[in-house]
Amino acid sequence: MQKDNPVTLAVIIGAHGVTGEVRLKVFTEDLAAYTDFNGGTLSLKSVRHGSNGMIARIAEVTDRNKAEALRGTELTVPRSALPPLGEGEYYHADLLGLPAVSTTGEALGHVVAIDDFGAGDVIEIERPAEDGKPGKRFMIPMNADAVPEWDAEKLVVEVGFIV
Repeated sequence: MQKDNPVTLAVIIGAHGVTGEVRLKVFTEDLAAYTDFNGGTLSLKSVRHGSNGMIARIAEVTDRNKAEALRGTELTVPRSALPPLGEGEYYHADLLGLPAVSTTGEALGHVVAIDDFGAGDVIEIERPAEDGKPGKRFMIPMNADAVPEWDAEKLVVEVGFIV
C-alpha cells in the first residue's frame, strides 16, 4: 500500500492577463480531471492550452496580483486521488526516496531522481554519504533488465547495472 503523500501535478509559473489566470507547468496528461488542490485550498475552474504551458483559472485567484503571488506554488493532490496503475506501471512519486538494493541484497542507497531523455525513464540512485561527503550517484534504465522488481518498500537493481 502506497503512502497518501501529496503528489505535485503542476506548478504555477506566472500570471496570464489581468483577470487572475495563471500559467502552469503541468506534469500530468489530464489536469482537468482534478478540481481541488493543496488540501482544498485551491479549486480549478478551467484549464486550456497556452503558448507557454497551460493557462488555468483558479476560483480563489481573482486578479493579476494574486496570480503573481502564487508563482512557484505547486498544485498537489493526495496520492490516493491518482488513477490505479496497471501491471508494471508506476508513478514517479512512488519511486522517489525508495531504498535501492542489489539482487544480491547489498544496500545501494536511495532513488533521488527520475529522468526521461527520450528513450524511457532513467533512475538516479545516490549511495550513502562517506566521510562527510555526499554519496556518489549512478544511473540505471528503468526497465525489467535493470530493475527486475520494486514495491512500496524497495527498488531491486540487477548487479550488472551497478556502477
